[in-house]
This record gives sequence, C-alpha cells and structure tokens, in this order.
Amino acid sequence: MTAAARSVLVAVIIEDDPGVRSLLDEVFLAAGFETHLAGSGPEGIAAIEQHQPVITTLDINLPGIDGFEVARRIRRVSDTFIIMLSALSDESDVVLGLTSGADEYLVKPFRPRELRARIQALLRRPRVADTRPEPTPTVVHEPSAEGATVLTWRGLVHRDLSVDLDTRLVLIGQKRIDLTPTEFDLLADILGAKQRVRSKADLARGLRGAPDGSNDYVSEPDKRAIETHIANLRRKLGDSSARPRYIETVRGVGYRLARADDTAT
Repeated sequence: MTAAARSVLVAVIIEDDPGVRSLLDEVFLAAGFETHLAGSGPEGIAAIEQHQPVITTLDINLPGIDGFEVARRIRRVSDTFIIMLSALSDESDVVLGLTSGADEYLVKPFRPRELRARIQALLRRPRVADTRPEPTPTVVHEPSAEGATVLTWRGLVHRDLSVDLDTRLVLIGQKRIDLTPTEFDLLADILGAKQRVRSKADLARGLRGAPDGSNDYVSEPDKRAIETHIANLRRKLGDSSARPRYIETVRGVGYRLARADDTAT
C-alpha cells in the first residue's frame, strides 16, 4: 500500500435507515472521508475487515444482530473508533453501549455539527492498528509490588503494568491486555499524571484533544461516559475500586494513579 493510500480517511457506516445512512454519509464526505455503507451488522463487520476504517458509526436497532453484539464482534477484529447512534437515551443503554466497546454514544436525532465535532476530536487522538508489527521488547529489570521481575517496553510503568505509547500495547506482567482506543487513552492520561488527580472533565477534554488547562464545557452525559469507560478499564485490568492497584477514585473529584506502595494485592 502506498503512503498516499494509507493517508486516506475511511469510515464505515452501519445503519439500516436509508435516510439516516444518507445523512451520515454526507457528514463524513464533508469531513474528507471515503465512506462504505452497510445496512446490517454482518455487512458492517465485513466492510470493517475489508476497509480498516478509522471511524465506524453503529446503529443499535439493526435487523438480525443488534448493535451491542455487533460492537463486541467488531472489537474482536478492529480498533476502529466506534460512534454508537441510537434513539435509546436511558443511562442503562448508554452504559451498555460503552461497555460493548463503543467510544462515543450519540442519541438520535443527532445534530450534524455535533457529530462533525466528535469526528474531529477522534481524529486528534493517536491510533495504531493492531496489524502493525510488534517491536522486540526491551527487558527492564525492576521490582514489582511482589518483588518479581517485569518484562516491559519503555514507556509508562506502574507496578506490573506497562504501557507503550508508540505501539499502544498494554501489558500486566507479560500478559497483553486488549483495550479500546478510548480506554487506552484514559489509562495513559492517568498514568502520565502520576499522583495528580484528573477530574472527569479533564479526562473528557483530553479525549477531545483539548490542551491542558482548557475550560471547554463538558456535559453530564460525557462525565458519566468517563465513569463507564473507567469501570470497563478496571475490569479489564483486574483492578478494584475498593482496593486499587492501578486507578484510585478520588470521590467527588476524579481519578489518579494508585500509590505503588499501597498494600492492595
């Protein structure tokens, strides 16, 4: 593949309503994307595997397989950013969508300008496809909380957790942890801040690519989405909010890196 071909922005739109599908197509074409349209989950998954999109939009009420299950299946084959679109606005639906692997959740009817803004925010975030060759890891001998030797790449390290910012790989010990792009960015943000508390608004702005110290407005739904992403991240890391090894909750404020000398096991 040529360098020019790799630079093309690709989006897959999975939507069974022709009118909404056409509107989404217009928004992405105006943003400079090459688009591929699908009216069902299986068609959408096939398009993702064939075209490797940067962003995928996903309706929930699809024929056959619903959007929640489609998102889970997408996450098995792709790290594409997923924007879930649905008329379902209950908090339980939003939580289920984000838990299934979505990076963003927009309630229909959506505003094209808001969708365009979220597309631009996603494009400001780094993304490395899983197909990129993995580098040979560098062995760094350093004691973990249990005194064991950790095999890690150079990057952010906490206890037995290591994060490579270039390849976007996460290890606990020598076990690879598969995260969504949003979960990875949140983890890197918290690790990079060390003992500094990151509020939900700070983390949401970071996902948008806003500079530190920005006062951009963050809505309550966006803050709740951060809570859901953090819960998913903790589950994948095997972490506990009651006895955290990696991410500590600062009640009423946000999150910070757990102290390395805490006694949690």
